[in-house]
Amino acid sequence: MPRSRPLVIGHRGAPGYRPEHSRSSYDLALAMGVDAVEPDVVVSRDGVLVVRHENEIGSTTDVSTRPEFANRRTTKTVDGEDLTGWFTEDFTWDELATLRCRERLPAVRQTSASFDDRQPVLRLRDVLDFVRAASFEQGREIGVVLEIKHATYFASQGWDVAALVDAELCAAGWAAGELPLVVESFESTALVRLRERGVQGTYVYLLEASGRPFDLVAAHGKAAPTYAATAAPEGLDALAGVVDGISVDKRMILAPDRLGRTAGPSRIVADAHERGLQVFTWTCRPENAFLIAQFRGHGGRSAFGDWEGEWSVIRDAGIDGVFVDHADLGVGFFH
Repeated sequence: MPRSRPLVIGHRGAPGYRPEHSRSSYDLALAMGVDAVEPDVVVSRDGVLVVRHENEIGSTTDVSTRPEFANRRTTKTVDGEDLTGWFTEDFTWDELATLRCRERLPAVRQTSASFDDRQPVLRLRDVLDFVRAASFEQGREIGVVLEIKHATYFASQGWDVAALVDAELCAAGWAAGELPLVVESFESTALVRLRERGVQGTYVYLLEASGRPFDLVAAHGKAAPTYAATAAPEGLDALAGVVDGISVDKRMILAPDRLGRTAGPSRIVADAHERGLQVFTWTCRPENAFLIAQFRGHGGRSAFGDWEGEWSVIRDAGIDGVFVDHADLGVGFFH
């Protein structure tokens, strides 16, 4: 059953104002009234679930300035892409805990970047514990939308991410439906493995606007379905009963033409709802840099455009959940 209003999710906290995945980013999102926050999880060398957007941390921490870690810089192939930098799996948690968070998009978000190098990297357990505390203090249920990152890649490094997540959720009291939990991933196999372990929650399959999921490419090569095929009616048929919903790039709802104009929401939300699937979308951001051309304004990439116009199309599609970087704007608009 579609929600009367969408779940407003603080995307990595409130990164429109503070460096993503920092404690102050989460605290701000919670204070602004979001329904849930979204930690991304990757793995340290000693098996700790660390909250970072990616396992490459050169652009989101101060690791590049730390001479003691200069020799950890390396090049790896992650999900088929060659990346050069510093990777969480090459550090123990104790080492990662010495690092400080940095704004990932400083040219666009200069105010957020002014808080660089002040706050330590977090573990998943840290986020689970302070969201629980905030729920108690505010007298309302606040959820966690946990994104599992690079499960197939970490399996190649010897880590069963589903087992690690299961153990952490159980230890923190989040695995049996005690508090609202959504688990999401671009790899459906990770969702299936965690659900099979008995973790209670809503399971949501993330879909890019293009490309193919790496877990299925690793298993089936070019025979792996594209994300676009999965979002089509026949693909959604196959997802019904396997996952509880999908979370799509907002462009899949806006469906802009070559000039960046939308004619209104696409069929994807309605098609999914017809099959009993919830639909989340990412990411609603007000800056010109992230709006489709129709809704951009003057003032450059960091200036706010007609974000209300773009968000209206998304809201009117009947979505069930929306990821926002500016928690106050998201709560004010979608609630």
